[in-house]
Amino acid sequence: MRESHRLSVHLALGGGAVADILLWKNWFGSAALLIGSTALWFLFERAGYNLLSFISNVLFLLVVILFFWAKSALLLNRPLPPVPNLDISEESVVKASDEMRVWVNRALSIAHDIAIGGNLGLFIQVFLVLWVISYIGSFFNFLTLVYIGVLLSLSVPVLYDKYQMQIDEKLIIAHKIIQTQYQKIDEQILRKIPLPSNNVKKTQ
Repeated sequence: MRESHRLSVHLALGGGAVADILLWKNWFGSAALLIGSTALWFLFERAGYNLLSFISNVLFLLVVILFFWAKSALLLNRPLPPVPNLDISEESVVKASDEMRVWVNRALSIAHDIAIGGNLGLFIQVFLVLWVISYIGSFFNFLTLVYIGVLLSLSVPVLYDKYQMQIDEKLIIAHKIIQTQYQKIDEQILRKIPLPSNNVKKTQ
């Protein structure tokens, strides 16, 4: 009975090639992402290689290979290098802009509620999230955080898909505890803080 209420993690991740990679249904793509990200992290963090130099050298090598391939193909009557048409479709741009617009509007709505609405609870939530991100970021640099994000994206969805019921039970208990503690803080501290109302500002 409980299995019927399981969330399809594959559909939640989009149900496409990205979901197959994150859930290790495409073993080659998942392994390539893991090995590639690990190699890049080791190359930049442990070997001390510079990111800009690496990108320049890779592009330089690619241009040289394509140039000599094209020249030799003309001389030897061989097929030209199979380079696809590198263009971005209007549909993908519109889709990306629509997705970005949703996130930007959500962030602007939160900023409006904090700045204009005086939502103290939302302000504290945003403050805590940003403080946690800043605290974690003080231990790692950006590249290491990206690498940790890749590792988590390749492990958390698989673990959640496998142990979804147990994780959901623990998350429900944790959510109830956090909600209870937040209500206590809200009743004992936050509601006692005097905030200027919008009506007072309008009359002034």
